[in-house]
Amino acid sequence: MGKLTVKQVKAAKPGRHIDGQGLLLHVRHSGSRAWVLRLQIDGQRRDIGLGSDADLTLAEARDKAAHLRKLARQGKDPIAERDKHKALPLTFAQAVDLAHAELSKGWKEKTGEAFRASLLAHAVPVIGRRRVNVIGAADLIEVLDPVWTEKPHQARKIRRRLVQVLQFAKSRGWRSEPVPEAHEIRQGLAKQDLGTGFAAMPYAQVPSFFAEQLAKDASAARLGLLFAILTAARSQEVRFARWDQIDLAKRLWSRPASIMKSKLAHTVTLSPAAIAVLDLTVDKFGRAGLVFPSAREGRPLSDMSLSKHMRAAGRAETVHGFRSSFRDWAAEEMPSVPPMVAEMAIAHSVGNATEKAYLRSDLRALRFQLVDAWGGFVAPKLGARSDG
Repeated sequence: MGKLTVKQVKAAKPGRHIDGQGLLLHVRHSGSRAWVLRLQIDGQRRDIGLGSDADLTLAEARDKAAHLRKLARQGKDPIAERDKHKALPLTFAQAVDLAHAELSKGWKEKTGEAFRASLLAHAVPVIGRRRVNVIGAADLIEVLDPVWTEKPHQARKIRRRLVQVLQFAKSRGWRSEPVPEAHEIRQGLAKQDLGTGFAAMPYAQVPSFFAEQLAKDASAARLGLLFAILTAARSQEVRFARWDQIDLAKRLWSRPASIMKSKLAHTVTLSPAAIAVLDLTVDKFGRAGLVFPSAREGRPLSDMSLSKHMRAAGRAETVHGFRSSFRDWAAEEMPSVPPMVAEMAIAHSVGNATEKAYLRSDLRALRFQLVDAWGGFVAPKLGARSDG
């Protein structure tokens, strides 16, 4: 794990600041700042410039350094390889091929096939010949416009894959411009009909719906629904939640792999509002076994138990759709929080294999900041009651 932090990089004074494994930040008295990778090649020390810290973040510099170290271990000349790629007038179509070849190593075969097929069908015919370094939000909007309202679920997948390709290109030094963010792209497209796929409630309507449900009888299923909204969790994860998974003092819900769609354990950061809902369940059902128990002792709620409260309220949206509501709110109302934080909050995988190797933190502090703000938005009175 690297020694430097993002804060230290920003505050670095003239000198050499070592991150580890040969990577260092060289800050000159003139004010110029550059990442340098120091390697031993054929018994000789080689210093390889990776680019300025204005062009490469700490994570991207580590990613690029890891790539060049790998080339050196394979007996290749990392400087020649670096310069060959820098000189390459890489097109988006070429970037798709390269990104797919590398990223798919960590994916299931079906995921890799879907990634490549969707981009070949929708993106390459439109922007395939354009240089990857100059592609911006307008280019991505051009790709998405024909399917954005007709096939919204598919369109959002294509958007994520477009961004993945550009992020991959940037990490390899083929692109220096910032990658367009989701909210920049959405601003140039029509509002989607959320009735396709997992229908999601517009996030602006969530607080009033939450307040209506909170005012009604506190059944296990209704409290489970409120908890699902505040944690952006899947229905199954809530229905199978147990008290031995929850640490109220640390505000953490440690979910085992057995109840996760990904079959990977995941820890949820809980907002004061979510803790307040848990307090209500303690008052009603005690603090042992299942958090939201069914009437059948020891058995979890049925898979339709949370949804029935949506139908009873005359809503067509799904419980799963609140994950999208949360994600849209995070993108629109919390642009200062990196998108990957929201992805981590809903237990989505983030980054490619190399990025994951360096991303040892689960960004818990940022996730607390995000879910606390979501809880304050959705249930301001409930959150305040929990705090005091």
